[in-house]
Amino acid sequence: MIVFDDITWEGVTVLLTAKTKAISDSAHGDFLSWENKPTENVIPEQTQIEPMSSPSPDQLKNSTSTAHQTPPPKLGIEEYDSFVDSDLWDLPSKKLELVEGEWEPGSFVIEGIERTTLRKFDFDSAINKVLEQVGFTANDGGEWRFLKHLEEAGFGPGLPVHTVYISGKLLNRNQNLPELCKWMSIQSCLSWLVDVKPSSDRVGPLVVLGLINDSVHSSGKVDTALDYQEYPPGVIIVPMRSRTTKPFHTTNLVVFAPESVKNKCEDYNFVAHGDALIVDPGCRANFHKELLKVVAPLSKKLVVFVTHHHRDHVDGLSVIQKCNPNATLLAHKNSMRRIGKGDWSLNHISVSGGEDICIGGQRLNIILAPGHTDGHLALLHVDTHSLIVGDHCVGQGSALLDITSGGNMTDYFQSTYKFIDLAPHVLIPMHGRVNLWPKRMLCGYLKNRRSRELSILEAIENGAKTLIDIVANVYSEVDRSLWIPASSNVRLHVEHLAQQNKLPKNITYGDKILEKWREGLD
Repeated sequence: MIVFDDITWEGVTVLLTAKTKAISDSAHGDFLSWENKPTENVIPEQTQIEPMSSPSPDQLKNSTSTAHQTPPPKLGIEEYDSFVDSDLWDLPSKKLELVEGEWEPGSFVIEGIERTTLRKFDFDSAINKVLEQVGFTANDGGEWRFLKHLEEAGFGPGLPVHTVYISGKLLNRNQNLPELCKWMSIQSCLSWLVDVKPSSDRVGPLVVLGLINDSVHSSGKVDTALDYQEYPPGVIIVPMRSRTTKPFHTTNLVVFAPESVKNKCEDYNFVAHGDALIVDPGCRANFHKELLKVVAPLSKKLVVFVTHHHRDHVDGLSVIQKCNPNATLLAHKNSMRRIGKGDWSLNHISVSGGEDICIGGQRLNIILAPGHTDGHLALLHVDTHSLIVGDHCVGQGSALLDITSGGNMTDYFQSTYKFIDLAPHVLIPMHGRVNLWPKRMLCGYLKNRRSRELSILEAIENGAKTLIDIVANVYSEVDRSLWIPASSNVRLHVEHLAQQNKLPKNITYGDKILEKWREGLD
């Protein structure tokens, strides 16, 4: 982490825009970048792709050079490693470092950078390395210019990543790109993003946030002072402060508000129609004004979808109900009976999974996903194949299952495999960043849960007799303040092991043993 000129930098990304002489007056050129990615999105194994030849000047117009992104490390277990995410293409990336010692002007003169707080970063090394990645040298580029700086939305945990955009002229337009790089037009990037097929190649967020969102009129900007992210295009994510648990502080409000209505919904039997949709309005009371600013401009034909009933997902329902009495709430019946009348008392439809929603001609499929609670739902945006997973997954770590609301480990495993079979292009949790490697993340969850069960079995075999004994053994290196919430997951793991007949033979699993565990916890 770098603290510099009153700006805290957890990481800095630089996007390099380079235009050939032949298209120096056009709106877009070829794009290169480097960045500091979150840990779960960085990685080593590569798929071999034939090198692409240099495009003509006409082909270069409105084009971007993309690099094949390496997926996360394998988990080392064949069952999990057999699930592979589709290829992801994005701008080449490299972290931008702070200059050591006294700052001196670099060999790359970047117009406009002197008016920013970025002068002490090592642009020379970063530009050289990125040019090298795409097969060019420092002599192939020039006339560098600072374009813009973006701050990531406050997903947490930790501080937002900052992104700096720089443009220049690429002088050598006849050079081939190396392996694992290829030219893509803006239109082909868009078609990959908004009319996808399961398991097809994907385009990453740097292309979208750095290029496409500025190049096309992206759908439905929201009216809020809060930072938000639109990736994939049309999927707007606004992190809002909520009564969630550490290490997170926000719940992601997801907004769909297509500006142009398509006629794609005629052949389906939809449970609800609307012109706009919001998911999990769970912000704190002191953010209700910001929520109102988001909701008020939306169409009166508004659909509200909640993944489950927890307060950090429904605290804003009353604001929406007052603002738009015509809105329709969709939730599982088990969630509906736990949502108070003060939160929502008007139009609602109970759903159980398998239903479709039509929003401005775009189809979203409701998926029953119990585990976190017995009424937990997920939502698949069909056009972009983005999966909103509620609290089944979180941006960092793993979610606790709510034993008081029907949380169930067997259900959780089954829902995880269901998500893997869907092969989503991105996972959108309600806490934390979007995940670009869904199958890898989900398999990591499976591995972690099974590893936890092995630890529980070992603790029982070593003499643990109560729930708190098991928790103390399994979580011995974890802060004791977390033992109480962790005990809920441990008990559900024990129940799951009992259902599989995996508990030691000398352990009697019944009401008396459960009572002893409860007493040990108390």
